[in-house]
Amino acid sequence: MGILNKILTAFRGGATEVGQSIVDANSTRIFEQEIRDAEKHLTNAKRELTDVMAKEMQASREVDRLKRSITEHEGYVAQALDKGNEALAIEVAEKIAQLEQELAEQQTANDSFSAHAVRLKDLVKKTERQLSDYQRQLSMVKTTESVQKATATITDSFASSNSKLLNAKDSLERIKARQQQFDDRLKAAETLAEEGSDKSLQAKLAEAGIGEQKSNANAVLERIKARKS
Repeated sequence: MGILNKILTAFRGGATEVGQSIVDANSTRIFEQEIRDAEKHLTNAKRELTDVMAKEMQASREVDRLKRSITEHEGYVAQALDKGNEALAIEVAEKIAQLEQELAEQQTANDSFSAHAVRLKDLVKKTERQLSDYQRQLSMVKTTESVQKATATITDSFASSNSKLLNAKDSLERIKARQQQFDDRLKAAETLAEEGSDKSLQAKLAEAGIGEQKSNANAVLERIKARKS
């Protein structure tokens, strides 16, 4: 049983590592999606804030109406008392008490809506600032990621081209070596041919002063002088 638990633990650990690697590989995309989700929530929050502010305005108008109605009925009570109709004055006073109860309830609701609206406005502003900052950060992250990808591509291309250049240089050197070998063989063949020809022998005899010598101007001049003497 202990071995099975260890195997399960190892499996969970491996799954966690795989999950983390997936998150790391898609971190920018996840961050961007989280921002979009937050924007949707912010839109919903603004809609709810609009509803709260609308209810606050309705409650405020109702408070004003009840205050006017109370003031109006207080005037009725005064008039009834002036006419000695105390029963009517009491009936109107009961109506005023009812209106005052409604006023208290509406005032409480209005205060609640107002406080809630203030909190929501503050929260919306903070969220907008945070989202704006995240959007700037996302732009920088994506730009950095693009630059890093471009740098990696350039580095890989340079490494690949450098390898190709080295291969091309090696090929060039091999071609030059073959051509030089061909030239050397051609020169060796020419030398061997000359050494085995009559031309080569005549050149060696001439150098030794043996055999027929080609005349030159000095030889001709000496020959003519010898005839005259």
